Amino acid sequence: MITVARRKRIVLYYPQQSAHGGAPPYCRYTQELPLALLAIAAWPVRDGYDVVLIDGSRTPVEEAHRRVLDACDGALLYATTGILGHQVSDGLHCTRKVKARHPGLPAFIGGWFASSAPGLQLDTGLYDAVALGQGELTFREIVSAVEAGQPLDEVAGLALQRDGEVVFTARREVAGWDKLLNAPWQLLDPELYRAPQLREPDRGTVGGPFGPGRPHFEISYFASYGCPYRCTFCCSPEVTGLAWKAMPAARMLDDLQELQQRWGFDGVSFVDANYGVAEPRAREVAEGMLARDLRCSYFIFLQAASVARFQPSTLDAMAASGFYGCVVGAEAGSEETMRRIRKPTHGDQNLRAAVELDRRGVSPLMTYIIGYPGEGEASMRATLEEARQVALRCPRARPEVWPFRPIPGTEDYELALRDGFVPPRTLEEWGSAEDYWTDEAWPGRIADDVKRARRMFMFYSSLAQGRVRSTQGFWERRARRRLARNDFRFGLLEARVFHGLQRVAGLLS
Repeated sequence: MITVARRKRIVLYYPQQSAHGGAPPYCRYTQELPLALLAIAAWPVRDGYDVVLIDGSRTPVEEAHRRVLDACDGALLYATTGILGHQVSDGLHCTRKVKARHPGLPAFIGGWFASSAPGLQLDTGLYDAVALGQGELTFREIVSAVEAGQPLDEVAGLALQRDGEVVFTARREVAGWDKLLNAPWQLLDPELYRAPQLREPDRGTVGGPFGPGRPHFEISYFASYGCPYRCTFCCSPEVTGLAWKAMPAARMLDDLQELQQRWGFDGVSFVDANYGVAEPRAREVAEGMLARDLRCSYFIFLQAASVARFQPSTLDAMAASGFYGCVVGAEAGSEETMRRIRKPTHGDQNLRAAVELDRRGVSPLMTYIIGYPGEGEASMRATLEEARQVALRCPRARPEVWPFRPIPGTEDYELALRDGFVPPRTLEEWGSAEDYWTDEAWPGRIADDVKRARRMFMFYSSLAQGRVRSTQGFWERRARRRLARNDFRFGLLEARVFHGLQRVAGLLS
């Protein structure tokens, strides 16, 4: 074990996820914990370092940056992370301030976006290295090298800049949970996450036991890393090498049970990229929750193919144990497009999965994409039609159709470049990605009439399922009739009238 003569400080900054700001009334991500930084903090905490973790989503941005700058005074090193979106730009702006005040402080970055586009990060001149992929063991070795004054070139899993070129150290294999520690939850104040949800109960993840307006406290958690699927639009195949490692079910349940006794949360949002890779583990978790009487509703990321192959008894046990909602990457309604993007979902599995989940009281968010490289209009319309069928047949389902976004580190990104996609040039531009519902990152890929059909579907399906007003009145019944007839004539006019009436009602209330 690494020993430390005196407690050196490590400063970790979790960037804000939204340009709309941090703590209430600003925060839009009330249940999300800074899990990526908790994970890399675990070994340094065990090794005796003083780790300061600042979650930018808990305070207004200037206050978050001020806390980082103050903590960096006399620190050993600073590190940050981020996924595609506002975290990219906020992490950049915070790091610039850190280096302006503490120019000699070693700085590092990791996470999904940095792992996919390390050159963009290194070109800023702000970072000593980019940690690629799974970061727990890499970060431990970074800390050790910095403490000892040793070069980083011998640390596996890094991207470095040497003589103006990006070079890579030895590739690091994905580690199993026998080499990883549980998260150091003591670094967080649970009140920063509980209080916003209890004040604004309709802002967090809702569904199942959490009805509209019902106060609840939900946390995010992860207990597996990677995904074995080769989807061409996803950066996971490149970043994780198709590896999948999961925390043993009993260890995870022990951790959650102990944490719930201390924090008193009602639900867990698992952010594992693919919760359903192994059916025996999903069953063991569900049965373990029931055996322990662990009253904890949970939300997961699941694939339709997993629902199709799971035994009905497994799905029953999951629902009985508190499984109330999930994200299902439905992706496309065309079998040809599914084959092209290498999604292991076939035939009507998306629809059948939605039906199986719906009848067990589980609310699936079914996410579809249109505008893939090379995708024709017929495929896009097939996707819209499948999403419409899901909305009609499954009252608990939330089918959504998003425009395709080229992401660095994916096969489809390279195809998009060849097809004329012009990528953002700066980290600020990459960081401007905010709303997948409306933000079209590759203009011109989707015909105007298809874009209009997508907008109308999104409006009417949200309205029909009560997601706009949490009610079933005149407008909701009319929207369901529109969906059933696939008739969106005068839809834009109706949408304007509806939103106008809503605005007036809000002013009068």
